[in-house]
Amino acid sequence: MTESSTTAAARRFLTTHARMLDRHRFAVLDGSGGPEAVPATPAALAALAAYRNADGGYGHGLEPDLRSPESQPAAALHAFEVLAEVTPVTTPAARELCDWLTTVTLPDGGLPFALPIGDSVGCAPFWTQADHATSSLQITAVVALHAHRVAAHDRGVADHPWLASATEYCVATILRMRHEDRVPHAYELAFAVRFADALHGAHPETARELLTVLGAHVPATGLVPVQGGAPGETLRPLDLCPQPGPANALLTPEVVRADLDRLRGRQAEDGGWTVDFDSYSPAAALDWRGYTTVNALRTLAAYGS
Repeated sequence: MTESSTTAAARRFLTTHARMLDRHRFAVLDGSGGPEAVPATPAALAALAAYRNADGGYGHGLEPDLRSPESQPAAALHAFEVLAEVTPVTTPAARELCDWLTTVTLPDGGLPFALPIGDSVGCAPFWTQADHATSSLQITAVVALHAHRVAAHDRGVADHPWLASATEYCVATILRMRHEDRVPHAYELAFAVRFADALHGAHPETARELLTVLGAHVPATGLVPVQGGAPGETLRPLDLCPQPGPANALLTPEVVRADLDRLRGRQAEDGGWTVDFDSYSPAAALDWRGYTTVNALRTLAAYGS
């Protein structure tokens, strides 16, 4: 099959600008390469392992705006994301990541937004100034949603006590929104919606209840401005539903189709996609573009677009 112009341009951008991890993530998604090509899945896992610490967690800039070496919950989400993308391949590193998360989980089952940072060079202030003693639905939900994606094919993650406790925390915290007089932060809302979507396979009734609660905060347009973000920074329908799933019921098909058109049109002349939030180092800016380009291609492919 002839490579589309969209994919060919993205390949050129990733080859020129992206970190090795995202080049291999693209190869896993693309499935191309002749017999002399490096096998995509082992290469992606090897690239991910470069960010791994001896404690089983991940750091070293795997979260682009958090460049310190220490293991962090934010890096765990990116690790689980890669581990989900290489399905059905499994690795003990996924269970060991759950083991590490257990050591930093707070008594209520949630994760702090970030752990203490030893060297803040190149790190965004929202990471360096984070509350280490309070659970964050935003970070717990996004880590757990990717862990649930891994759990769909990895019993070591599916049966791990950490995932059960994190899931219980997220479910209880989302359900409390029915009685709270506050508007969730844009990223908190998006990650909670995606968590409910990921939970649907194992717990469909609970997922539907969560989506009912969260749907009260999703505008008909699917546009959610980011409080405190860069000027004009807004989460969009495909940030809530990057892949087709039960969460699509919160949006009309027309809204989703329009956002797919927008996403296709956002591919830059150099073949990559850009972001509308601030980066805190030149390396992070390029890392985000490579990461975002792979995710844009994955979303377009998931919707058959």
